[in-house]
Amino acid sequence: MSVPTTTLITTLIVDDEQLAREELRYLLEECGGVEVVAEGANGIEAVELIEAHQPDLVILDVQMPGMDGFAVIKQLIDHRKLERLPQFVFATAYDQYAVRAFDVNAADYLLKPFDAKRIQQALDRVRGRLAESQLDVAEVGVAGGERKMQALLDLLNRAPAARPAAPSKLVVQVQSRLLLVDQAEICFASIEDGVIRVVTPTMEGQSKCRTLEDLLELLDPAVFWRAHRGFVVNLNHIREVVPWFKSSYQLRMADKRQTEIPVSRNQTKRLRELFSL
Repeated sequence: MSVPTTTLITTLIVDDEQLAREELRYLLEECGGVEVVAEGANGIEAVELIEAHQPDLVILDVQMPGMDGFAVIKQLIDHRKLERLPQFVFATAYDQYAVRAFDVNAADYLLKPFDAKRIQQALDRVRGRLAESQLDVAEVGVAGGERKMQALLDLLNRAPAARPAAPSKLVVQVQSRLLLVDQAEICFASIEDGVIRVVTPTMEGQSKCRTLEDLLELLDPAVFWRAHRGFVVNLNHIREVVPWFKSSYQLRMADKRQTEIPVSRNQTKRLRELFSL
């Protein structure tokens, strides 16, 4: 059984960035089969709007002022005002939340900047889940739905698993040599044509990691920040923040070349938070 594609999915968009909300609304309209019933800018508004509209789907930012996306779901369950929980699709610029999003049974997880094809895939998954939920109601009734809510609440209350401590040194290949480099010395890392370049004030080399995501797993998250899809920077080696085109920024690093690294549109807010711009 499947939900007919002609059935409109009533949808709520919650993101503290207006541009992100506008982009999502546009892409959803391009995909079709969706009715955006309301938009919210923070977690408190999210709870109020979800309880008022009881939509099929909520596209929810993870990091928001006052209450993050996971806290929104917890509060909805605590309030017990919904006949059923909507489907949740998390949308964020930070991929480290993906595992927890699926732990709490989110339908999907979208990384900014948004991609029309990925949004269509998320909508297809939501349609499938809505069809399954109709069958669940028929088979297990209200008591079964309550048990599912309680199981979800237990997951939300569970403390996230502690991340293993990052190693203090990183293996960097320089020609035929494998050097152990202190993380504190690394200015930035970049990826091009599948090759990850690691740069310090005195040398350059390559990491054996396949992706920047793999590299980030080895780096201290309190110090290293993914400023752009292709760059990870050490916050302690940023020499200058350079205003750039259309309210964007570049970072001038403390390596020999004083490399200028772009800050992606979706990370501009994080940059302002880091340096109180």
